[in-house]
Amino acid sequence: MIQVSIVIPVFNEEESLPELSHWINKVMVRHNLNYEVIFVNDGSTDDSWEVISSLARENGHVKGICFSRNYGKSAALDIGFGKAKGEVVITMDADLQDSPEEVPGLYKMIKEEGYDIVSGWKKTRHDPISKTVPSRFFNGVTRVISGINLHDFNCGLKAYKNKVVKQIYIYGEMHRYIPLIAKWNGFTKIGEKVVDHRARKYGETKFGLERFVHGFLDLISVSFVNRYKKKPMHFFGTLGTLSFLTGFLITVWLAFEKFYGLRNGLFVREITDQPLFYLALVALIVGVQLFLTGFLAEMLISNTTKRNDYNIDQEINLEN
Repeated sequence: MIQVSIVIPVFNEEESLPELSHWINKVMVRHNLNYEVIFVNDGSTDDSWEVISSLARENGHVKGICFSRNYGKSAALDIGFGKAKGEVVITMDADLQDSPEEVPGLYKMIKEEGYDIVSGWKKTRHDPISKTVPSRFFNGVTRVISGINLHDFNCGLKAYKNKVVKQIYIYGEMHRYIPLIAKWNGFTKIGEKVVDHRARKYGETKFGLERFVHGFLDLISVSFVNRYKKKPMHFFGTLGTLSFLTGFLITVWLAFEKFYGLRNGLFVREITDQPLFYLALVALIVGVQLFLTGFLAEMLISNTTKRNDYNIDQEINLEN
């Protein structure tokens, strides 16, 4: 029985992979843990896949998946989660900034302390201020919106019960919000562990400041999707009702004002000459459109079950 599955997305990290693989093996042997390492090559343009293939030939615990092109970290994790067989699934980055020495502690927190998810917290970071300051702001906003008290949502080093990764679906850039997605799926025991963060040894970071902008947009998206994906009519219908009622009430008021003025011999403007009439008309139309959007969304989700497909060129040491 495999105790630990380590899923590692790889994008142009050929230099760090041998050292990372050997380090993981050393830690697992020392702690007597049966394991597998699943490297997911996310369309690397260097020799990362050749290195993974060589490591897999040397060590049967090493397994590999190669995408035909770059799909992103979320896609790599999603495919790796689907293949993972370990009781505990651990994710880490391939750049050696996440220490494999943390794996036994994370495994223990899942198995012995009963957590569904344990997220790493890089309390002491070896990153420039251009990354640390935006990261703190980003994590603060995410804590408020998600209601999950984690210090570092973006830490790649996390541990999950196997059943958690089998029941969640991530896409786009949603890997930052796996704890939130898991929470919406009923996995609410989420813990945190201070982990060692190491300075990058090889190459350069693949992420820029734009990831924080994308991250904020993704947070809004994942919050909306997870709250309303099974009941879109609740969202669009509520907005549609408010808009329609607003337009209807304005129209009634304008009509009442017109008839009241005529009955009492007062000067009244034509309804169509008043800007308020066009505001009411727009509100009525928008209300109807929102209702239709809600109905269409309900019909779509009732007939859509297909997940994203990713083109996989090769697999090593993996069974279907």
